[in-house]
Amino acid sequence: MAKTFRPYEPNQLLLLPPSLQDWVPDGHLARFVSDMIDTLDLSEIEDAYTEERGHPPYHPCMMVKLLMYGYCTGTYSSRRIAAKLRDSVAFRVLAAGNEPDFRTISDFRMRHGAALTRMFDQVLQVCREAGLVKLGRVAIDGTKIKANASKHKAMSYGRMKEKETAIQREVREMLKRAEKIDREEDRLYGPDRRGDELPAELATREGRLKKIREAKAALEAEARRKAEAEGKDPRDAKPPNKAQRNFTDPESKIQKTSDGFIQGYNAQVAVDDLFQVIVAQHVTPNALDVNEIEPVITSIETTLEAKPEAVLADAGYWSEANVRTLEDKRIEAFIATRKHKHGDVTSAPRGRLPKTMTVRERMERKLRTRRGREAYARRKVLAEPVIGQIKQARGFRQFLRRGVDKVSEEWALVCTAHNLLKLHTAMRLV
Repeated sequence: MAKTFRPYEPNQLLLLPPSLQDWVPDGHLARFVSDMIDTLDLSEIEDAYTEERGHPPYHPCMMVKLLMYGYCTGTYSSRRIAAKLRDSVAFRVLAAGNEPDFRTISDFRMRHGAALTRMFDQVLQVCREAGLVKLGRVAIDGTKIKANASKHKAMSYGRMKEKETAIQREVREMLKRAEKIDREEDRLYGPDRRGDELPAELATREGRLKKIREAKAALEAEARRKAEAEGKDPRDAKPPNKAQRNFTDPESKIQKTSDGFIQGYNAQVAVDDLFQVIVAQHVTPNALDVNEIEPVITSIETTLEAKPEAVLADAGYWSEANVRTLEDKRIEAFIATRKHKHGDVTSAPRGRLPKTMTVRERMERKLRTRRGREAYARRKVLAEPVIGQIKQARGFRQFLRRGVDKVSEEWALVCTAHNLLKLHTAMRLV
């Protein structure tokens, strides 16, 4: 009995022009991203193109769609996005057959970084209008993300002083030797060289010495600024010997994680209780979280012109000043005063609140109440899953760019993509 299969003709020519939109099904993420970007105000990006010379640039709307779909699907590298334009149907549909190369994509992201950052506010407003943001309880958390730099390219201030002295000595010795053999070098270098160039080894040491001196000066300037802010004489300020500076990304810092120490940044998110929408985000090189609550609240108030009813945060954010800041804004605080062991259960307090209790004691007492335990328990199902979705599900574990401003733009794109995905999920549930 002859077997029958459906027709399969890989080389068959199409007799009718295909529709790009038919290549992806209804409800596909690529369709959603395309429709969403079409509703956003991209005039800030479009207005940047004021001159017409050479070949016209790619349409900004298309470039934004490629970037946002890339971030939504865990494709962050401009080279990987360019490769997807050749072998991914969804990317080809979004580009409508265009194929910008990786350099064009990278340059677009760098040139319009600030405008792309402000897209976070637009998407957040859409989330709010769609009913995904309530601003009841908001959980704040931070995560350490690797910088585009190695921790082995950092050096402490004390080590810098030692290396500077050692390299200066090596340079002096090499210059003395170089003076003795100038004529021999002229003969070896040939007629196309002057013969008085620095030897490669000496040039390398001179370059290292310059970098070390620049890093030392930056640490010393930072120490003076800190002393001035504390009301001390900046002329007497010196960095501690353990103060470090990275040569590849000087603005990144050593960050402690559960897996050890990394060279990186502290990325912050504030997550709304209703649908896990990120309502505020920023990046700081500071390893500690304690100073990050006020910037988060300010961002929420600026973008949404409202404030949350309550803020949930772990012990890293604890300080009496933070509690007072929230109370002054009439925001209820649920901030752990210390780390709690898993399964640690304390009895609920009884009786009236003693008037002599400190701010810390009042917070500890509140978190032991049934209402306090229920409220604080929401923190683990809000901010922590969002960070897990970003780092684990979508694989964002290292910044591609360098410097606080650039990685802040990158983090804003990551958070914008997260909110777009929340919108997409919500629309599918309707």
